Amino acid sequence: MADCALIVVSYRNTVGLERLLATVPGAAGPLSWHVVVVNNAPEDDLGPLVSGVPEAEVVEAGDNLGYAGGINLGLAAAPTSRWTVFLNPDVMLTAGSLASMARAAGETTAVVPVIEDDHGDLQLSLRREPTLLRALGDTFLGNRWPARPAWLGETILSAAAYERTGEVDWATGAVIMVPTSAVAAVGPWDADRFFLYSEETDYCRRLRANGYPLQVLPEVRVMHEGAGSGTSDALHALQEVNRVRYFRKWHGASETAAFWGVVVLNNVLRSHRRRSRASLQALLTRRIRAALPGGSR
Repeated sequence: MADCALIVVSYRNTVGLERLLATVPGAAGPLSWHVVVVNNAPEDDLGPLVSGVPEAEVVEAGDNLGYAGGINLGLAAAPTSRWTVFLNPDVMLTAGSLASMARAAGETTAVVPVIEDDHGDLQLSLRREPTLLRALGDTFLGNRWPARPAWLGETILSAAAYERTGEVDWATGAVIMVPTSAVAAVGPWDADRFFLYSEETDYCRRLRANGYPLQVLPEVRVMHEGAGSGTSDALHALQEVNRVRYFRKWHGASETAAFWGVVVLNNVLRSHRRRSRASLQALLTRRIRAALPGGSR
């Protein structure tokens, strides 16, 4: 049994993946580990890239299954382990980071590090559970007023929150370590609803519901380049659509309708941006939603 099974879903990011794999030995320290790389881009040949890493294997998806679908395929191929780590390919781990996370996680807690960008600046990666009031706060305030009440914002903006150990509702899915017992309790990621975006929101909610809180570790910092698999107006639109899909999964019809209205308003107020106009079209038109990445599924 390995100490850590690492699941990495790669889509057209061979450069980032190579950098990530180079950082794993130092991050793991004394822990044993095995990496399952799910190749969501059939045109990429990842075999030569992992050939020099005996602890790594490539699982060919045969198509772009999306992030959640790729994770589920990776989990099916992963060896027995004490901890499971979900990683984006554009992450660079720091020395001892996995070992520190494992000590904090034990058998009962999911953990995330603090994330910095490739310039060493803090990424606002910690989140609160989506609510109607938080969506309204983000719509009218954006990133202003970092110290505003927690009920008025989903993203945790205060830098002080990233300097202390504590529980959070969810965090962006660049690096999440979970006791493998929790993986079994929670079950597969929701690939039917979420091709990309909001899948980590849903997974963290289910972790909490099964008695596995999520804790941020300020002493563990990793670098995340971000957008390693690309970005586009269509991906931003999918992100907005999946916010509503997530809310609809866990709330009633009337509350979801109100939440949808706030998301629409958010994009109306920012319609000078092309990506917000693309989001509005997707939020308002079923045909355009179906044309988004993963929509045919």
